[in-house]
Amino acid sequence: MAAIQLSASSISTRSLPSFEGLRPSSLRISSFGPFTKGGVVTQQSFRGLVVRAATVVAPKYTSIKPLGDRVLVKIKTAEEKTVGGILLPTTAQTKPQGGEIVAVGEGRTVGKTKVDISVKAGTQVVYSKYAGTELEFNGSNHLILKEDDIVGILETDDVQDLKPLNDRVLIKVAQAEEKTAGGLLLTEATKEKPSIGTVIAVGPGPLDEEGNRKPLSVSAGNTVMYSKYAGNDFKGSDGSDYIALRASDVMAVLS
Repeated sequence: MAAIQLSASSISTRSLPSFEGLRPSSLRISSFGPFTKGGVVTQQSFRGLVVRAATVVAPKYTSIKPLGDRVLVKIKTAEEKTVGGILLPTTAQTKPQGGEIVAVGEGRTVGKTKVDISVKAGTQVVYSKYAGTELEFNGSNHLILKEDDIVGILETDDVQDLKPLNDRVLIKVAQAEEKTAGGLLLTEATKEKPSIGTVIAVGPGPLDEEGNRKPLSVSAGNTVMYSKYAGNDFKGSDGSDYIALRASDVMAVLS
């Protein structure tokens, strides 16, 4: 099967409609091999192809005010070098999952209680990988997302310092087994991803119908088993693997 690689310099959307104040990012398609005829992309070339681009806010708009329980986050710039100083190509750069809160909505109403957004402008946060809507505003990439999509507050570069929000839990993942039960050494490719770890920090809990926080059923120090494909994975400065997930994805406490 032929592989197709898209980049911001290789896709064009000039034929897409523009809206007042908003326009799609400029993208062009250079070559699709067998999907083009004489270098011209046909309508059939796009069948089943979805291109997601950040919406560009026109320069005449100087501010964005999120509504309800939404927040506006200025996305952290992707790392362009490795720890050893090696330049990374665009395709190898890790997509950031963090940024700075630049604006917040007025909050939401739960039952008869008005609940304010729990983060303020200037706070550094980590958010769910596929959450929100991307915007290009004032020359920088931003994201509008719901407060519930924020995993936690992280004021340093080390995930161990993450302060989970709402019903999120930060877990240090247990190391994978190095050998089989019969004593055979396992390679990195054959090691089974563990779904057990130690709780490092927990959020304040979700809101009940009256707007009050409900404490989580797990606490820091618990060894837990969690759903294998849940949450967001991170690498700590100590080289250990961490995962931030919802408390509902924790299946059991081990002792």
